[in-house]
Amino acid sequence: MNPLLLANWILFLGVTIYGLYLFVSVVRTRIAYIKMGKKFEFDGKIKRRMQKIGIYVFGQKKLLKDKKSGAIHVMMFYGFILVQFGAIDFIWKGLAPDSHLPLGPFYPGFTFFQEIVTLTIIVAVIWAFYRRYIENLVRLKRSFKAGLVLIFIGTLMVTVLVGNGMGIIWHGHEGAWTEPVATLIASAFAWLPPAAAATVFFIMWWIHLLILLTFLVYVPQSKHAHLLAAPVNVFLSREDPPGKLKPINFDIDEEADEEDVSFGVGKIEELNQLQMIDLYACVECGRCTNVCPASGSGKMLSPMDLLIKMRDHLTEKGAAVTGQSPWVPAYAFSGTEGNTLAQMARSKGTDEAAATMEAVNNKNLIGDVITEEELWACTTCRNCEDACPVMNEHVDKIIDLRRYLVLTEGKMDPDGQRAMMNIERQGNPWGLSKKEREDWRSLDEEAHIPTVKELKKSGEEFEYLFWVSSMGSYDNRSQKIAVAFAKLMNKAGIKFAILGNKEQNSGDTARRMGNEFLFQELAEKNMKEFEKNDVKKIITIDPHAYNIFKNEYPDFGLEAEVYHHTEMLSEWLKEGRLKPEGVVNEKITYHDSCYLGRYNEVYQPPREVLEMIPGVEVVEMKRNRSNGMCCGAGGGMMWMEEKSGNRVNVARTEQALEVEPTMISSGCPFCLTMLSDGTKAKEVEEEVSTMDIAEILAKSIFESKEEKTA
Repeated sequence: MNPLLLANWILFLGVTIYGLYLFVSVVRTRIAYIKMGKKFEFDGKIKRRMQKIGIYVFGQKKLLKDKKSGAIHVMMFYGFILVQFGAIDFIWKGLAPDSHLPLGPFYPGFTFFQEIVTLTIIVAVIWAFYRRYIENLVRLKRSFKAGLVLIFIGTLMVTVLVGNGMGIIWHGHEGAWTEPVATLIASAFAWLPPAAAATVFFIMWWIHLLILLTFLVYVPQSKHAHLLAAPVNVFLSREDPPGKLKPINFDIDEEADEEDVSFGVGKIEELNQLQMIDLYACVECGRCTNVCPASGSGKMLSPMDLLIKMRDHLTEKGAAVTGQSPWVPAYAFSGTEGNTLAQMARSKGTDEAAATMEAVNNKNLIGDVITEEELWACTTCRNCEDACPVMNEHVDKIIDLRRYLVLTEGKMDPDGQRAMMNIERQGNPWGLSKKEREDWRSLDEEAHIPTVKELKKSGEEFEYLFWVSSMGSYDNRSQKIAVAFAKLMNKAGIKFAILGNKEQNSGDTARRMGNEFLFQELAEKNMKEFEKNDVKKIITIDPHAYNIFKNEYPDFGLEAEVYHHTEMLSEWLKEGRLKPEGVVNEKITYHDSCYLGRYNEVYQPPREVLEMIPGVEVVEMKRNRSNGMCCGAGGGMMWMEEKSGNRVNVARTEQALEVEPTMISSGCPFCLTMLSDGTKAKEVEEEVSTMDIAEILAKSIFESKEEKTA
């Protein structure tokens, strides 16, 4: 063998083995950090999970919501997979000159296809560079690290094309249509002697190999770790209903030290391992922050930054606990904090090392890493999760951190604390008497709204339990929605009843604000009433109650069917039980409630109701359905004052006003309150009204009847 070729082989094996060793070391280190978390249950549904890989990884479903960025990513994703065969062929040519992959008659087609793929990737790199650095897309970071991968990928593509062109000159081959770019390069440099072309070929070959291995080592210790973690994250992602919260077990070991008892997440290792995979799967694409109502209205919270800060803290603490260096090669990153901590953890000999280890272990996740202000800015709308291309969950982590604040440290916003105390004492956030819960029925004497107790006395039965909710029972504006819906049920011949003064708060507010203990108390009381009255079907005007009954109360034994009022109104209209005849001349834009839409995929029924009302013109906001912006009331924010930035409800109202409606509609009393306040803030309440779907339908049915009677 040629001595130079032998040396090339030896160097190739040396750097390749070293690169692979570093790659495996980094991956093992990250796995060790993730294993610090609590174990999670895997349901073993392999087939369903492989389908998700097909839809979200290979189908790029969520990425394509942003068509431009999605197209760039599809080009890079599939291009980079396919071009690896070309990379193998290129490396082969450097190890065995004047030969190639043994593909026989298919090789010419293979080379042509590889050149097309390579050019496609170069176009994607240039487009991505333009989007990040020239178009200056707000959600994208413009740091050197963010652009480094584009440099890597672009250089890999160029070196292959130039190297193949030099190979044509070196070996004296004729140019061919199957390698159009390489042939063009060979023609441009045809004046080079073969020896010089061989030299340039090997320069390109080594640049390509070294960048390929550098990229391999760089990926797992950068934001591009998502190339490894994202498919795993999608495969392992929860099969629970979206946004479902897990109950806390409050059974405490009596022998446990009081200081060791805590609830929620106060330390990074108290997250479960699936939540930790989320942290390394983060793409840092900014899609979550871009749609976040808190971030968009000037609050401190950025869902992306939240995950990044937790990831960096996990890496730092993981290094201190496991003694495994997070950054390799170690000699190049010896001065970094993570590697220094890992070195100290391995030595454990000096007082300085012991003090540093103690400081890291005592670093508070809330306060030192994540601020309380960030946690209380979240409306739990899940727009961030819907936008995330790798199926990361942000809200569950925020709720876990809130739980720690509320249950372990006893910290909560004073307004929120007041609402919690009122719910605990009177069953509603205002603290109004629980004995007045059914008084709203007197607003319309014509409506027949019986309580369960009254029906039992008269020997009658009911099909649906109408859960009025605290908003429908006490809020003056929402009471009108409850009455309108009750009258519609009367008209449709529906047998229903309410719990009246026996109805408690559903517990959604308490749970989303972190007071899991109060929630479970409320759930227990509500379950007793449901079981006592043999409740089989529940219907409600409150999407928050709808979601928690449908998706979370089953953990506490609920087996009833749960419906939102817009679902049933649509059904009753189709069945002919309700016939809207009165013309409602309104241009209506519908606002999707987060807990009805993103949490439960109920988008069409409310729109179907509006479309069946004579005279109604439905116009959609730019942000609608799964990308609809939150009204700002979720996550307990209804009961807390916004102390920074702009008001979320005003921002959403402005979006509604852009389509010039005469009416803004919703299927949620919380949303309607926020949007009504928004129209007042914009001083358009006289021109633009706000009504619930049930009220608009009732207007068409009952007001037209009254006019005909008159």
